[in-house]
This record gives sequence, C-alpha cells and structure tokens, in this order.
Amino acid sequence: MSQIHTRQMGRLVASGTLDKLDATIEMLAQIRALHLVDYDGEDDDLSMGAPRDTADQLSRDVNKLRNAAGMVAAKSNSVKSIKEVRSSLSGDLYSQVDTLVSTQDRLDEVESALKALSDEQSMLSMVAPLKLEIDLLSGYENLTCFIGTVRDAKAVEVPKGGLMFTGSAGKQTVIGVFVLNADAAAAQATLEVAGFTPTPIPEYEGSLVMRMGEIDAEKNELLAEQESLNSSLEAWVDSNADSLHSGLELLERDQELATAPVRIATTDHAFIVDGWVEMARADEVNSALSSICTVVDIEPFKIEPGGGGHGHADHHHHQEMPPIAYQDRTASKPMELLTDAVGRPGYGRIDPTLFMFVTYPIFFGLMLGDMAYGLVTLGLGAFVMSRAGNNELMNLGGKFLVYIGIATVIFGYIYGEFAGFEFLPHGVCKDDAGYYIEGIVGVAQCEAYVLPDGSHGHYYWKEPKFGTGHDQSLPGWVAWMTVMYPNGGEVHWVLDGPFGLTLAYPFHRVSDVAHGGNLEHLILLTIYLGVAHILIGLTVGFRDIWLYGNGHGDQGFVCALFEKGSWMLILVGGFLAAYAFLSAPAYEEKWVNPDQDYLDLMGTVMMVGVAKFAVGLGMLMWTLFRYHGVPFPINIGLAGIEAIGMLPTVLSYVRLFAVGVVGVKIAETGNNMLYGSLDFSSPLFPVIIIGWLMVQLFAWGLGVFSPNIHAVRLHFVEWMRQFYDSSGEAFKPFGFKARRVEVE
Repeated sequence: MSQIHTRQMGRLVASGTLDKLDATIEMLAQIRALHLVDYDGEDDDLSMGAPRDTADQLSRDVNKLRNAAGMVAAKSNSVKSIKEVRSSLSGDLYSQVDTLVSTQDRLDEVESALKALSDEQSMLSMVAPLKLEIDLLSGYENLTCFIGTVRDAKAVEVPKGGLMFTGSAGKQTVIGVFVLNADAAAAQATLEVAGFTPTPIPEYEGSLVMRMGEIDAEKNELLAEQESLNSSLEAWVDSNADSLHSGLELLERDQELATAPVRIATTDHAFIVDGWVEMARADEVNSALSSICTVVDIEPFKIEPGGGGHGHADHHHHQEMPPIAYQDRTASKPMELLTDAVGRPGYGRIDPTLFMFVTYPIFFGLMLGDMAYGLVTLGLGAFVMSRAGNNELMNLGGKFLVYIGIATVIFGYIYGEFAGFEFLPHGVCKDDAGYYIEGIVGVAQCEAYVLPDGSHGHYYWKEPKFGTGHDQSLPGWVAWMTVMYPNGGEVHWVLDGPFGLTLAYPFHRVSDVAHGGNLEHLILLTIYLGVAHILIGLTVGFRDIWLYGNGHGDQGFVCALFEKGSWMLILVGGFLAAYAFLSAPAYEEKWVNPDQDYLDLMGTVMMVGVAKFAVGLGMLMWTLFRYHGVPFPINIGLAGIEAIGMLPTVLSYVRLFAVGVVGVKIAETGNNMLYGSLDFSSPLFPVIIIGWLMVQLFAWGLGVFSPNIHAVRLHFVEWMRQFYDSSGEAFKPFGFKARRVEVE
C-alpha cells in the first residue's frame, strides 16, 4: 500500500467462554495485533473482568525491580530466553536487588555526609583568619554576632562598646562584629553598606583547629567507604545488571497479562474482547483466535460521509475512529518523529511523513549548506546510531541527523562552502569600460549579451579571497577542494527556469548577481518553493475534504472546491499578479529595446492573476457563510483580511534564504577576524586557533538548531495547516515487544 496512507483498520469483536479468557489474552499478547478497546462499564449486563490472583504481587515485584533498574544501566543488549530469565527470578535476583538498594542507599548517605563535611570545612576555613574558637562565635544572650565577609572593612563603624575582628581568606576580607543587642540594628546597617555576606556557624565547642582535624579524619573514613561501595556497585552491575533489566521486562509482561481482564467485558460465563486490528493481519488474527473463541468477527472500518475527523473539531459527527498505524517504512521512518510531534493524521487522511522525507532535508540543506558542518552533523548522527543499541527512538534520531547532514553536504557542494569559506571563483560580466553588467550569470549569457554599441560582454574569473582590510589567499586545506569541481570551479552551468528563476552550478548564495553571485536567485527560489509547498498542502486538503469531509458535516467535491479551491485560486492568482506587476518594469529597465510581446504577455498574466484572485476571494466569502456560519456583512471584510494573510505565509519561506546567509556571515566573520590573522610564530597562536574553532563550533551549533526550528515551522505551521488533521490516536497493539527477553 502507498506510504502516503496509513493502514486500513478493522473492528474486532471476539467472545468465548470465561474459562478461555486467559488463553485468549495469552494469544493476543503473542500475536501483538490487537489495539484493545477498554470496556467502559456502561452496559448493565456486563462487568469488568477480574485480574489474576498474582496481579498484586506482580505489581509489587515490578515496582521493586523498576526502582532498582533506575539505579544501574544494563551492560549489554543481549536477548535471553524466557527460561533463563525465569530461573534468575526464582533464584537470588530479589536478594541481589535488596543488596543493590541497600548499597546505593548507604552510598547516598556517605555522599550526603561528605557534602555536609565539605560545607562545614569551607565555613570554618572562612572564619579561621579571625583566630577565635568556634563556641565564641555564637550563643550569646546579650550580644549579637555578625560573622561573614565584606567588600570594604574600613566602611564598617562599630558602635561604642562593640568589638570587631578581621582577617583575610584569599581575596576576601573576613569580619567578626560583636555588639550589644541594642546596637544590633545600627551595626547591621553599617555592615550592609560595606557589602556584608553572613557565614553560618556550626555548633561546636572547642578548638577550630581540632574540629578541622576531626573533619579531615571523618572525610578520609567516608572516602574510603565511598570507594569500597562504588567498587561493590561496579561488581554488582557486571554480575547482575543484565539479569535485572531482563527480569523487569518479563515481569512487566506478566503484569500486563495479569491485569488485562479488567479491560475486557465479562459475564458469569463468557467474555467479549473489543478492539482494532490492521486489515492486512485480519486473517492471521482470525485464525489465531478461532481455535479459542466461540465467535470472532472482524469488520473493515468505513468512515461515514461527512465525518472524517477524530472529534476534536468535529461538532456534528460522533463516529468512533480507529487508531492510526503507519505503513512499514525503512528509509523514511525517522520522519515519523516529526509527524508524531504534531499528532498522527486522522484516519483516511494523507500521511505527510513521506512528503517530509523529501522536503525537510531540502529545506534544512538550503539553510545550512556547508560541507564542513554537514560532515560534522553526519558524523554526529552516525555516532548516535552506534550508541543506540535497541533504543529505537535514539536510532531514529541518529538517522534523522544523518539525513539532514547528507543534505547539508550536498548543498554545501552546490554553494562551494566549507567551514564558512566560499572557495570557488566568482565570475563577473563587464563591458569594455570595465563596468559590471548586472543580471548575467555564466560565460554564455555574458558573451551573448549585446551592449548598446553593439559589443558583447566579457566574463572574468575572480580568485576566492578572504580577509579584513586586505585580501588573503584561501588556506590550502580549503582551496584544494576546487579540484572536485569541473575545471576547478570555472565551469558555470546555468539553467533559466520559469518566472525569472535562474539556477546555477556552482550557486554563490552570499554574493549578488552583479558580483558573480546568486543571492537574488536564492530569494526567488525560496518564494517559489513556498508557493509550490503550500499548493501541495492545499491539494492534499482538497482531496481529504472531497473524500471525508471538513469536520462540520460537509463532504464532497463542491465542498472541497470552496474550502480549498478558493485558496488555490487566491494563491495562484496572487502569485501571477505579483509576478507580472514586478517583472514588467524590471524587464523594461534592463533592456534598451524591450520586447513588446513580452510586455503584452505580462499584462495578460496580470489580468489572469487578478481574475483568479477575485474569483477565489468571492468563493472564500461564500465558504465562510455556507460552511462556517459567518454572516455576509462580517465575512466580506474577514475574507479580504484572510486572503491577504496568504502573502506573509508565502514570504515566510524567505527564511530559507535569510537563515542560511546569516549563518554563513557568522562563520565568515570568525574566519576573517581569527583565522585570517593566524601567525604560526606568534605566542598567541594557540589562543587564536582555539577561538576560531569555538566560533566554528558556535556556527555549527546554531546552524543545526536554527534551521531545524525554521524547517519545522515551515512544515508544521505554514504547510500542515492547509490540510492536516492531527487527531489520530497511535495504534498500540496489546502484547509484549521483546527487547531483552525472547517471545514465547
């Protein structure tokens, strides 16, 4: 089945005699094909099943092992047989867990005691310069003591009859002020002026030196015990960690089976199982249950006309919808992380995962577009995958990083960028007087360009440079990469696309056309991508409303035509009108003898665009009235405002240009300021190279974070709102997914 659709679901109802309930549950757990619908207890003739007698004990055992498993990680991802795990559970595993818990508890106590002693030691070290016994620093009835540090001891004015002691602890001034209780407020005021910070004093009678010695002795004893406890924990992990995690997994399965009857409707003599199954596995489920259950019925689910939603925005339709199961995927599966972040699609609706598998890396690569950063991202993804083990989420996250890393490398190659260096030569077109001829890309275009005097343009190659104040040649470790390009990068292929779009190879995104770059072309490209991306979303929305409805009880071609067709007309019409309006005067300005046929064509395009926009606006007004209940006096103005809102939606895609260029400029600044001033003989060389590496790391980190944020926004906000119903519930099959324990 197509991967743009989710799996077809069917409703299962199975019943049998009560003595077969346990066997049915065991079979369902084994085949892992049923999304169990919990019995809600509303039928007076039915009741919830009773959990097995072992449920309470299993719950206690699971909690015990789960608490222990949170303390230690498994040593391997090996899979054990159920027989081996059961043997471990019936052996000394529980006593070993008790040992682990007691050891960890004692280790926590030791570490807490060490922290308390260290804090006390720090406090005593702070007041030691005062050369006073500890018991003299507090505990007076008629005196108030202020012990702490000050910024300026000279600013402290001690009231008559008071005493002040000072000392130095490193760069800090320690002070002790003793005053009568009646003078405490005045003393505190002057201390605050001096920047006083109090130091808590521990309760102890005796010599400060003696207490410091006692603390050292206690810490040494605790450190020795801490080392012994850590060694015991390491030995415990080596011997028992894998058994603990395997045992927990099996007990969780046992607990699920023991408590499953409470999810099933029963009578005194029978049971009824209710749930959802994938129709692709209907025969398998029917075959598995038929030998146990008296009745097994699986009915393919059909959406009732006018429904189509899962209920959160469905005011007229109350059909219970099935859970959503994705199609089996390989390459595109990591993109399910994005889909699930929004919510699974409503049943029957288009699954956007495959679309994002194509568009998301493209959007990300367009923005980051640096081979060095792409290679680092790719390497990070490979590292995450190597550490994932059987952690599916971590493995998918690593693959996701690999995908966007590959896209970044590809676009970095197209842009000719590596670590912020643009290392390919630029070409510029000049006339005989040496003036730039704007709007020319490539040798062929330049030489074909006819100047007013009949001469042709001349194409010049510029060597890539970088630096501040004066040009400096690119470093050799960057410049050598020009060998990967035809003729060292001096071959410039150009494709003149529709609507004034020019694609080039290489594509210099940070320089304007007049200086051999493609900056303006990139801006146009992002706008056109936005129009195409939104149009795809509207098309998907059109299909969904045609087949399944708009969530307000309306369905069919006409409804889809008004709900989504109106926006298609507004988008396409607005685009054509804007293009003609902007391109015609630009064309006249560019050419000495402009082609009148082209200008007439642009006039026609503008008229067609305005007509489409006007028709779409009228359809939108009717949509608001007919399908959303907005009165005409209101929707006349509202429709216009909403239609104009399509403009910022399209312009939002310009971030594909802006974010990337900003990232390049950050890296380029680091190259100019730091790498460009490198002198291997300078004593500051290590500092400068570290600074440059830090800038590169910052640029890469920002480059990974920011493009992801903006790519997510373009998909979730601008694109998906054109069609997406995120009300789907994830399909969760009842049963045991083996990770560390073999399935029976």
